[in-house]
Amino acid sequence: MNQTEILNQISHLKNISNQEDKLYSILKTYIDIFPVEDAFLYRYSPIGYLCEGVIGLSSSRIINIREERASIKTSPGFIPLLKEKKARFYSGIDLIKLMTSDYIFPSTINSTLVAPLCIGEVIIGFILSYHFEGEPNFDKKLLTTITHFAKFSGGLLDNNEMIGNTESLSKREVEVMQRISWGENTEEIANYLGISNQTVQQYVKSVLKKLKVQNRTHAIAVLLRKGIIG
Repeated sequence: MNQTEILNQISHLKNISNQEDKLYSILKTYIDIFPVEDAFLYRYSPIGYLCEGVIGLSSSRIINIREERASIKTSPGFIPLLKEKKARFYSGIDLIKLMTSDYIFPSTINSTLVAPLCIGEVIIGFILSYHFEGEPNFDKKLLTTITHFAKFSGGLLDNNEMIGNTESLSKREVEVMQRISWGENTEEIANYLGISNQTVQQYVKSVLKKLKVQNRTHAIAVLLRKGIIG
């Protein structure tokens, strides 16, 4: 399957406005096209190498993985993935190296397929699969096709569930997040801006809600990539 064929397979996803439906459809299409039986989508922040669960799909059953969160900075197997931005299939010793990261991977798996979701050259997430149809041969050609699919899917998620809406942030919300990115704590920010600690926390809470992220680290990563803060 070439890039044109992949685009034809996922072009309909552009017309889906509901965020959850789009995420579900991406994973469903992924399972339909490739020899995988499940797919789990994680958002990724380069600050702290943090992965956070978004949604999983197995046998047409939606699985809630939003409580899953882990840093992959201790996983040697992820280093080439982050550098190359290409799908990789892990088994044997390579899988053992990958599983040194904290708790993302089920302890019972024998192999896994990891596809990075990218916007341009920036990785915003991963699709992971643990169960496969028979014993598929994930050769270079198939992995290249999977890489293309994940790249196109990443583009579809820009300004969507994986990223959120940065345009709705107020000037003060941006200022608070900028100072957080500089390493200032809540009290320092409150003193500088002449507001209460509680108000600072409310600004942060509002930003997380608007960006649809779960913590400050991921929010800062999004704002840095978008050029909102520097």
